[in-house]
Amino acid sequence: MTTHWILGPGAIGRLLAHSLAPLVEVVVIGRRELPSRQMLTTPEGEARTQHLTLLTAAQLAAADAPEPPAFVHITTKAMAAEAALASVASQLPSSTPLVLWQNGFYAQPRINQTWPGPVLCATTTQGAYLTGDDGVVHAGRGPTFLGDLDNQHAALAETLTAQLNEAGFSATAVSDIRQRLWQKLAVNAAINPLVALNGVRNGALQEAAYAGHVESVVTEVAAILQAEGIAPPSGEQGDDAWLALVRQVIANTAHNKASMLQDVEAKRPTERGAILGPLIASAEWHGLTCEALTALDSALAALEARF
Repeated sequence: MTTHWILGPGAIGRLLAHSLAPLVEVVVIGRRELPSRQMLTTPEGEARTQHLTLLTAAQLAAADAPEPPAFVHITTKAMAAEAALASVASQLPSSTPLVLWQNGFYAQPRINQTWPGPVLCATTTQGAYLTGDDGVVHAGRGPTFLGDLDNQHAALAETLTAQLNEAGFSATAVSDIRQRLWQKLAVNAAINPLVALNGVRNGALQEAAYAGHVESVVTEVAAILQAEGIAPPSGEQGDDAWLALVRQVIANTAHNKASMLQDVEAKRPTERGAILGPLIASAEWHGLTCEALTALDSALAALEARF
């Protein structure tokens, strides 16, 4: 039976485990022990209980020569992805395919440069949040796109896509994952910091009180992505195209609690370095203004310092 390892029992990690477990053997690996009896609440409100194999990296190391996995999914936060991989790397053949599920554009290029085997990147709009050590809520369904940054592993992406579709993930293999990651980065930068700092769900950004903040961020992001050669998914150009995309995502995910807001509520470090960091660095490289982005980054840093 095909085995999938999932590094990081967070919301997406556990949603992925629940989805794949009926089809393949799944091992979820985290930093601390969690109950094997796990509950998933579907978008329709149905509660489903499933027993999952959840191990710490130390427990995995002590196990008797586990079967090499067909895929290793890294579902940790971006800034923890490399450490998570290092915790199990000695037990993996160097040819093992990795699948990176991080927000932003930080872990993906770094791991792609250092891991000798195939590295696939995933971007998804599946919504999920944890309800404790034994529960995850699937808050909303959305498409998932898979590919690799160098477009050298199309067949592998198709293989995994087929498994994810069978698991209900609405996945598509694509040849332009780099562009899609930047596009999602743009949307995340316009939504996540604002909802995290203000303690609101995504839909609140439709209110007049936040409209100016959203537009300021989108204006800066649009200029940065134009310099990077990244167009909006619509194929149109300019601030209006990016603003329309951001507003559409806000409306589609109105009830979602963004992962950055979940981090703030749990008093955990956020992914500001992975989401805002690449945009600020690109702005500086191209000599562009990024006052709104820098202000958000500074505000989040000050908030994290109080945790």
